[in-house]
Amino acid sequence: MSKEKIYIFDTTLRDGAQTQGVDFSLDDKIKLSSALSSLGVNFIEGGWPGANQTDTSFFDSPPKLDSELVAFGMTKRPGRSCDNDPGISSIVNANVNTVCIVGKTWDFHVEKALGISNNENLENISDTAKYFIKNNKEFMFDAEHFFDGYKNNKEYALSCINTAYKNGARWIVLCDTNGG
Repeated sequence: MSKEKIYIFDTTLRDGAQTQGVDFSLDDKIKLSSALSSLGVNFIEGGWPGANQTDTSFFDSPPKLDSELVAFGMTKRPGRSCDNDPGISSIVNANVNTVCIVGKTWDFHVEKALGISNNENLENISDTAKYFIKNNKEFMFDAEHFFDGYKNNKEYALSCINTAYKNGARWIVLCDTNGG
């Protein structure tokens, strides 16, 4: 028998909430996370503290679960330090041990969406990873649009996930946005 283990990482409480017509209440999030935990899901991404009142309230008083509850967010904003980024502050202050931080891995998005250089994006990934590790959070890196980025610029997409890993990411999530 193999000693390898498969870990389940569920994003229903965040990704599922982006479905048209879905608006989870605080009670919904508590019930859904409890149900997922009872199924044996290892990691439950509970939402984005600071993004809306429901998610903030959920992380202010998270339910007791057998699963690891994960706070979601994004890398620090360009031109700010992690200490001076309200989004990062909301996530690091969430009552959880684990965070999953999304970062751009497609150079097209770095240029068009963030309006920064590829090197500055790598610095943002590095600084964000170091910040959460320094603050005793298990760090997951969600490589946004990884497969599109890999198709367009393999070296850069790999440098993004390598930067996260070298700076403390325990997990790299290869985001499969378009069926890559």
